[in-house]
Amino acid sequence: MLQEFWEGKQQQRAAFPSEGLVVYESLPSPGPPFVSYVTLPGGSCFGNFQCCLSRAEARRDAAKVALINSLFNELPSRRITKEFIMESVQEAVASTSGTLDDADDPSTSVGAYHYMLESNMGKTMLEFQELMTIFQLLHWNGSLKALRETKCSRQEVISYYSQYSLDEKMRSHMALDWIMKEQETPGILSQELRMALRELEEARKAGQELRFYKEKKEILSLALTQIYSDPDTSSPSDDQLSLTALCGYH
Repeated sequence: MLQEFWEGKQQQRAAFPSEGLVVYESLPSPGPPFVSYVTLPGGSCFGNFQCCLSRAEARRDAAKVALINSLFNELPSRRITKEFIMESVQEAVASTSGTLDDADDPSTSVGAYHYMLESNMGKTMLEFQELMTIFQLLHWNGSLKALRETKCSRQEVISYYSQYSLDEKMRSHMALDWIMKEQETPGILSQELRMALRELEEARKAGQELRFYKEKKEILSLALTQIYSDPDTSSPSDDQLSLTALCGYH
């Protein structure tokens, strides 16, 4: 049913026309409980939240969670409209110490959020989620803070990264950044990976969208693999690992 739903969407060219279809991933395990993930066109990821005694059961459960979210995403309330933006900004203001005036100032977090929503007017929340995941990762990675220190405005950063998708090149850049962090603070990679795995498991069992947590795990695992497979990786030059070189911003 999930496959047919997204095949129908692609035939209508209603969403993600250039993306592949549904992709399943089962974690290797000698026995139950089994874990399965399903990634939708556009990158949103869901997993089985029940305790599954077979790989097939885990795959079906993950597909069920993804199908429910795919159908829910079709509701008018899940599309970014002026009314949706107004409500979302008001919620953001209520959860911070800001004011509604901040919504018109892109240099504030509320203003940046407002700008991102307006830039994605008409899209569904699953379509908007990929951009949000990129900025979640940039914040977690420390890249946003570093870009602010180079005097890049939030609007410039948002406009730049809105042109890109979360691909292997971006993951590799972030992995290199974590290799540099590991040189400065030995052990931080393993610590972050343990935290990412715990967050991923908790989010999966709660039936939440998982891409942010899964991407963190993939980036950290890639960084550890590069460290242990390439002895030269432990001493890259500052130029190679500079933020602007990694992100290609300038």
